[in-house]
Amino acid sequence: MEKLRLGFIGGGINSAVGNTHRIASQMDNRWCLESGCFSQNDFINKDTAKEYGIANNRIYSNWREFLENERNRLDAVCILTPTNIHSEMVIEALDLGYAVICEKSLASTYQQVKRIRDVALKNKSFLAVTYNYTGYPMLRELRSMISEGMLGRINQVNIEMPQEGFLRLNKYGQVQQPQNWRLIDEKIPTISLDLGVHLHNIIYFLTGEKPQEVVADQDTFGHFDDVIDNVMCLARYTGGLRSQIWFSKASLGNRNGLKIRVYGQKGSAEWFQMEPEKLKFNNIQGETKILDRSNSTYIDESRYNRFKVGHPAGFIEAFANHYYDIADCLIEYKERGSYISPFVFNENIALEGLKMMEAISQSSVDRTWINIPAE
Repeated sequence: MEKLRLGFIGGGINSAVGNTHRIASQMDNRWCLESGCFSQNDFINKDTAKEYGIANNRIYSNWREFLENERNRLDAVCILTPTNIHSEMVIEALDLGYAVICEKSLASTYQQVKRIRDVALKNKSFLAVTYNYTGYPMLRELRSMISEGMLGRINQVNIEMPQEGFLRLNKYGQVQQPQNWRLIDEKIPTISLDLGVHLHNIIYFLTGEKPQEVVADQDTFGHFDDVIDNVMCLARYTGGLRSQIWFSKASLGNRNGLKIRVYGQKGSAEWFQMEPEKLKFNNIQGETKILDRSNSTYIDESRYNRFKVGHPAGFIEAFANHYYDIADCLIEYKERGSYISPFVFNENIALEGLKMMEAISQSSVDRTWINIPAE
């Protein structure tokens, strides 16, 4: 298979996601990281390049210089900077003709994503936003089961992502200090850009339904005053779907407790990220079945069995599945000018997610149901 050339903006060794993207992109030999502007800090930038094995003449201290000099040398550029500076970088890369991969959230506001979408349409650009949880094989199995009608018409999705980082102390009894940009809330709280957009994406991924109306509550329970760290939401979707959504960074005992429960007219299913290889299915006769990679029906087992069943695959493998699909789509886009995949998400799903997060924030302020406008 064709190996694609990749460059990073951001993603230094001090970042939360840089090394994960590096490993995941190269796990299946689909991508080769060749260049980057990894950090504004010169020492971190150079140390990252050394750690990642980047040649000295492909390291840049300025991201604009990187974009200008790497034109026609890369197949795609990946934006891994803090969310609040994504928009400017994504737009400039698109205008220079790059295919762009961007860590969620694509931008900080709905209006910024609209601008990005306009630029992408004008330039007929390839733009993919990474939502890595959809790369878990058993979550893809659940999507296939739903599309095949095994659960019947879906009427409820209950989804949660509780974490504890804004409340838990470290082993010395000290408050754990997040990255500074995570402690700045604007119109949409950073927790919604960090966690909420994932949950919106997963519901869309599984059901294809779109949010229409929300009522929500936001609060601060952790150590950082005036920073929202807990969000609860009821949502009404197209197709009669109803959803309960909860995401938090102040829920002690939860490292990353992503849990999805789907209820239909003929059956239900449950998946928990802490046990990623198992999918629990309940049918209308009251029978329960546990599926894993050894007995799944719909997913391509050879694709997801990098090692034998019983040796659990996890977060980075799910991310690698996502990068594998992005590579397929980029190659198809280069050949045909378009691509079709249920596993790769563009600016449209990002736009819808931010509209929903903005409505959630407004609902909490107004203490009422808020409509989510359709495009």
